[in-house]
Amino acid sequence: MPRYTYTAIAADGKKAKGTVTAESPYAARKQLRVRNIHPTAITELGAAEEGRSVIASIFSRTSKKNLIDFTRQMATLLNSGIKLTEALTVLTMQSPDARFKAALTDIRDRVITGESLTDAMKDYDEYFDIIYVSMVRVGEVTGSLGPVFATIGTFMGKRQKVESKIVTAMVYPAILMTFAVIIVLILTTFVIPKIGAQLVAARQELPWITKQLMNTSYIMTSWWVLLVIAGIAAAIWGTRRFFKTPRGAFVRDKFILSLPVFGPLIKQRVVSRFASTLSTLLGSGLSMAESFRVVGEVTGNTLMKRAINQARERILAGADIATPLRDSGVIDPSIAHMVTVGEKSGELESMLKNISDSLEESTDIVIERLSAVIEPVIIVFIAVIVGIIALAILLPILKISDIAK
Repeated sequence: MPRYTYTAIAADGKKAKGTVTAESPYAARKQLRVRNIHPTAITELGAAEEGRSVIASIFSRTSKKNLIDFTRQMATLLNSGIKLTEALTVLTMQSPDARFKAALTDIRDRVITGESLTDAMKDYDEYFDIIYVSMVRVGEVTGSLGPVFATIGTFMGKRQKVESKIVTAMVYPAILMTFAVIIVLILTTFVIPKIGAQLVAARQELPWITKQLMNTSYIMTSWWVLLVIAGIAAAIWGTRRFFKTPRGAFVRDKFILSLPVFGPLIKQRVVSRFASTLSTLLGSGLSMAESFRVVGEVTGNTLMKRAINQARERILAGADIATPLRDSGVIDPSIAHMVTVGEKSGELESMLKNISDSLEESTDIVIERLSAVIEPVIIVFIAVIVGIIALAILLPILKISDIAK
């Protein structure tokens, strides 16, 4: 739905500004009047403003940590007996991010007027995803919002911890590779052309490796490099467009999972996230079929999504759920068997939690080992590249020195 910015006069007579989501300007005005806010101007937030808003959000202080802090504080306040509207008011006032604060203000005002917290939150999907909203809906229906917010906070914190480990493991290799690219670019675009001109002026036969390096330098410093960059950019653009199609997404995910070394790691991550999310949703009181629907929408792997959707159809038909998971090629037979045991024993939630914990421990070990291997490999790779460049430069220089003697 469109989003509108408004200037208005609040019930206390003070000016108020903010954003509201509605189907039309009329619906936006009606929504504001219900909250006892009298709008003086309403403007639709256009595509350009939305774009700037997205860019601003990237560079703002809004982060997963802020959302996790908000969720955990909500749990603490609600479990302490504080009313929902009071808890929202307190957390709105102390929010450090202007955009998130505006969203919380709108949510609070809509709750005050009698709208459900779920309906208010789902209009801000940049903060509250389908898992978050689905669990809040269960909390509202069962009257257990406090415990549900605590569960969401724990779940989000656990997910962020795993993602942080992966990012941390990739930081050092990324820095090394960036350094290597910069060094090679400097040598091929500035150093080699000057030295190459002097070697050519000496009219000496150049070694093969030196000739190839000079040819590379020539391409890097001529307009040909623009054609190379354009070709690479076109290939990337075409590939991205293809990957956005259902067929392309399936091919991409199947290829990723078949990669040596990294494929099994990614597969473990996908299955671990599936098990953790499903266990959390079932634990919050969401039905089995609805839990599978939510998990299917948030999984990032098309193979897994297909298996989850098939499992949901089997649930609705009264059949088992382990068969499509086993046939997906993503979940190992041993894990599928554990799901079968948990399903038959009525302990599926705890079984999924055990699977997630086991896979996360295994993933941590693999990441540590990969980090220990990748770093020296990159260093050796950089040394080899720099060594080849140095050899290509020094060989003709030494040859000229020998002739001069």
